[in-house]
Amino acid sequence: MEVLFESREPERESLRALTLMRARFLLRRLAWLAPLVKVRLSDTNGPRAGMDKHCTVEVHSQSCGRVIVHTRARSWRSALDGALSRAARLLMRASRRVHAVKRTGQPALPFQR
Repeated sequence: MEVLFESREPERESLRALTLMRARFLLRRLAWLAPLVKVRLSDTNGPRAGMDKHCTVEVHSQSCGRVIVHTRARSWRSALDGALSRAARLLMRASRRVHAVKRTGQPALPFQR
């Protein structure tokens, strides 16, 4: 799995290390399904406090297409973890749907809560 990182923040080297570590950990079971993961981190309103840390995770999959997730949080770690875990859930759900169609020839039932 290849992880591409993009950020314009001053502390981007430490964010890069954190992103690579967390992405490989949270997506380790899906590495066969997601050969390419793009992560973008940005601070919406600069050094002021608030829910301004923005994380975008884009997962490219051979069989399921693209999964794109956007998250906002107060800290880089929570924004990153939220986006990566949500992307993993959506990728698994898309994979199950694709494989259900291949097995039965009919689409899987939509997810119900």
